[in-house]
Amino acid sequence: MALGIRNLVKRLPPEAFRPGDIYITNDPWALAGHLNDVCVLSPIFHRGRLVAFTACILHHSDIGGRVSSDNHDVFEEGLFIPLVKLYDGGQLNQGVLDMIRANVRTPEQVNGDIRSQIAANHVCAEQIAKMLEEYRLESLDELADEIISRTEASLRESIARAPSGVYRAEGRIEQTEGSPDVLIKCEVTIAGSDIQVDLTGSSPQVDWSGNVVYNFTYAYVHMAVKSIFDSELPNNDGTAAPITLVAPEGTVVNCRHPAAVAARMQIGHFLTEIIYRALADALPHRVVAASGGTPATMQVFYGRRGSGEPFHAVLIRGGGMGAGAARDGEGSFIFPANGANTPVEILESDSPLIVERRELLPGTGGAGKCRGALGRREVFRVPDDQYAPLPPVQLAMQSGRFRLPAEGLFGGEPGAKAQFLVNGKSGNPYGLTRLKPGDVVVMDSAGGGGYGNPRERDPAAHARDLAEGKVKLGSDSLVPE
Repeated sequence: MALGIRNLVKRLPPEAFRPGDIYITNDPWALAGHLNDVCVLSPIFHRGRLVAFTACILHHSDIGGRVSSDNHDVFEEGLFIPLVKLYDGGQLNQGVLDMIRANVRTPEQVNGDIRSQIAANHVCAEQIAKMLEEYRLESLDELADEIISRTEASLRESIARAPSGVYRAEGRIEQTEGSPDVLIKCEVTIAGSDIQVDLTGSSPQVDWSGNVVYNFTYAYVHMAVKSIFDSELPNNDGTAAPITLVAPEGTVVNCRHPAAVAARMQIGHFLTEIIYRALADALPHRVVAASGGTPATMQVFYGRRGSGEPFHAVLIRGGGMGAGAARDGEGSFIFPANGANTPVEILESDSPLIVERRELLPGTGGAGKCRGALGRREVFRVPDDQYAPLPPVQLAMQSGRFRLPAEGLFGGEPGAKAQFLVNGKSGNPYGLTRLKPGDVVVMDSAGGGGYGNPRERDPAAHARDLAEGKVKLGSDSLVPE
């Protein structure tokens, strides 16, 4: 968002903004990488002077379009909103709101979410003005400069302690059926307190919606560097200053308009993991093995209830966390994204679906000196009783790890692969699935990779694994010497 907001506000001269203005856009190339992420942007004024901006980006479950990973361009993916005024000096532009409502399946839900974003910006602006008044400040400039410079100095100090050099890694990411895997090539150069991440040689942009815009790529590169070198620092331009990113335009990590981008996390989430892999030899105690929650799994269900009322529900799910040098992977997390697993109660209230089971899967974490976390199973049923929806129920998937599991580090074993079944048969995780009443869907997330030689695992830890049902009996690779 930091890159995006800077670019957006520079499109207009400072005098163009006035109190009560609210802008809205979901331009993927300007902001967060796909149309579902809608930004509401507001100027903040103090004593009649423009002092700052506040912005809220929210992932809207519905933005219209064809909801599927196998779209071929951004025009299929929904409503594209350029930077426009939603409020002009406090007056609602009803035409803009009507245009948005007319292009989505659940207009009341989308309208409510936009209103919540406006409220969030209002609270932020109100509190910033209150703080400026309380501390008798005319602007945030001096305070911001101090925070940013201290943050940059702290991160640079940590980077400078790492061994300088050039470190390389590459990773393969599975594509839709019948397409070659995507290659991400990564060269990380540490020179004093500077870091350059060069993704030259990565695959060209693809003919499905896994393409990643520059901002999204930069975000996950930044995530990797910051988490390795100083994870407790606040996020601001100071943590970005030491990082240079090279991502050639036209590649899958810096795609050109009008590439399809809705499923950008299916490739973008791997960037942090590949940088960890590149720096593993230089900083082995700072990295973790690959995670089953990379990429996050997003399942979008939409259709009509038996009453004819439309529903649109999004389920976000993680997988087993990768192990580190001194700890097992624990928990079913979405990593490195900042999402959380959708509660059963949310899905069942937003849709007619029934969640029949949610459980961890023993033996799915990669073995190692430190063990990867377990994958997870979730079973859904489309009811066929008086609550049955009108057929079909559409299921659109964004996920991964069905063919290529989460890899281990330093001799650690990979985690188990993901699995997607419809009525007991393998489904298509890269496109639309049409469900009917009575259908049962099984979704297994992948397990996390292990770290270190499994033979070096502490016997007491292995005994705990057995007692807690985290590993399967009879697997020699899990038994320490």
